[in-house]
Amino acid sequence: MYIESVALTNFRNYESLELEFSEKTNILYGDNAQGKTNVLEASYVGATTRSHRMARDKDMIRFGEEEAHIRMQVNKRNVGHRIDMHLRKNKSKSVMIDGLPIRRSSELFGLINIIFFSPEDLSIIKEGPGERRRFMDMELCQLSRIYYSNLAGYNKVLNQRNNLLRDIGAKKGLIDTLDVWDDQLVRYGQRIITERDSFIRMLREVVIRVHEKITGGRETIDIQYEPNVPADDFPDTLRKKRDTDLRYMATMTGPQRDDIGIYIDGNDVRLYGSQGQQRTAALTLKLAEIELVREMISDTPILLLDDVMSELDGKRREALLGSIEGIQTILTCTGYDDFIREHMDQDRIFRVTKGVIRRENREQD
Repeated sequence: MYIESVALTNFRNYESLELEFSEKTNILYGDNAQGKTNVLEASYVGATTRSHRMARDKDMIRFGEEEAHIRMQVNKRNVGHRIDMHLRKNKSKSVMIDGLPIRRSSELFGLINIIFFSPEDLSIIKEGPGERRRFMDMELCQLSRIYYSNLAGYNKVLNQRNNLLRDIGAKKGLIDTLDVWDDQLVRYGQRIITERDSFIRMLREVVIRVHEKITGGRETIDIQYEPNVPADDFPDTLRKKRDTDLRYMATMTGPQRDDIGIYIDGNDVRLYGSQGQQRTAALTLKLAEIELVREMISDTPILLLDDVMSELDGKRREALLGSIEGIQTILTCTGYDDFIREHMDQDRIFRVTKGVIRRENREQD
């Protein structure tokens, strides 16, 4: 699968933009703050309905405008599809696939699979559990519409339950309604826990293989899903901790507190790993994600690389390049340096300057 073209209207710093991509390697280069990442963001939003930056719809609309438009032409197994998305400041986004409006975002998931890799991902190991939960959720939502539905349902019920916990402080009689929300929270939560566990089990096999290749077998890695509460124990634990929830006016138990344990040579790399080990572990996770998605969908995902090469040393760069062969890659960089010239195919090259993108011929570079 690959993106054939992207057209933007009033998205970030682009008033109007149309780009046609190669199904292989595409390089956007230029100084910082010129709009390179905005192209990747638009592509990711077009595939998933959400920004990798966690930005709100209104934040992605060009200053002074009321709405933005993303149009993507994609190819999946030699069948073309068109995605049209309107972002509005004061309304929910609207999405059409092949000219037909969809009612739920989940209908878009799985049309194409897209993986975003930025320098921030290299900090996933040392950051808090929220970043590792997001890693699980963003991939699982693309792989499973059912997971997306369960996650959306869980988050909605969780917010309503937390609101109720705050309201009970003023109206004690409302406590009798907690059981209704608890039942729904457990139903959605158990499904999420089960799917996350299955995903990490599959990912673990690939992670071990990838890490051995990167390190030459000098270190061993292991990853484990660390649920806040096992699926079977969720109902009883939620009930037992109700007094705690009422005291803190928040739900303290559930998959919103899950984590992934990552160990190198038996030591928790989150706490005791060197910076190099942490960066290698983060790269391993992303490369394993690429390989696992390939295996699960029997196709190649689309890879967006946002200025990652400058953050990696030569050995890690080589590991990344070895994993993206045959995958459509859209890459941004500030300098079109010798490494990229010598080690990467450059099927299409674009120079980005103050929101203006110009395609260049290889001979010019």
